[in-house]
Amino acid sequence: MIAHEPGIDVVIDLSDAVAVLGSFPALAGATLSVNRGEIVLLRGPNGAGKTTLLRLCAGLIPLERGHGQVLGIDLKNDRELVRHRVGVIGHNNGLYGDLTVSENVRFWGRTVGATRAEVDAALRRMGLDGRLADLPVSRLSAGQKRRTALAGLVARRAELWLLDEPHAGLDATGRDELDQVLKMAAAAGATVMVASHELERAAQLATRQVEVVAGQVREIGAP
Repeated sequence: MIAHEPGIDVVIDLSDAVAVLGSFPALAGATLSVNRGEIVLLRGPNGAGKTTLLRLCAGLIPLERGHGQVLGIDLKNDRELVRHRVGVIGHNNGLYGDLTVSENVRFWGRTVGATRAEVDAALRRMGLDGRLADLPVSRLSAGQKRRTALAGLVARRAELWLLDEPHAGLDATGRDELDQVLKMAAAAGATVMVASHELERAAQLATRQVEVVAGQVREIGAP
């Protein structure tokens, strides 16, 4: 089950948001509103600001100017509180190479009090049960590492899933399984935002699409 803050239906609320990397405004007045249960596809060329937008919503970088709330939390003053309630998967899977697959997923599950049964269910959902569960992450293929990261996200019961090229490294079966996991998460009340260049697949998954261009966000409607 996904845990939610009572009364929070607008999960992401940005208005004229500015985020600076070094001296460069990677987001230059971005405005975006996302409701609970949506699956939003972020489109746009490399360097447009998609990854920065995800990192801002995860509370990983500061909001320099403008308004920003995620899950009702003010990004200017309390962004560290956001990090405990979102799940982020970027190009770095965030795994511990010397731990096994199951140990990694249990580690992330413990942050929200997940039971052993819930961790085992997350492993099965991503095809990581059996002997794979006992392998050190350092011995996994790229696709298996991606599955492990996704299983950790499932076990954490994150309210907001922020995914940067989540299909990368997965085979056809893994991609289909990921799509089903994202649909199930949204149906359970989680919110999903995906940055992807695999537009045909991601568009079939998304309930909305927005385009990030030169650090700003433009609505382009439903797929």
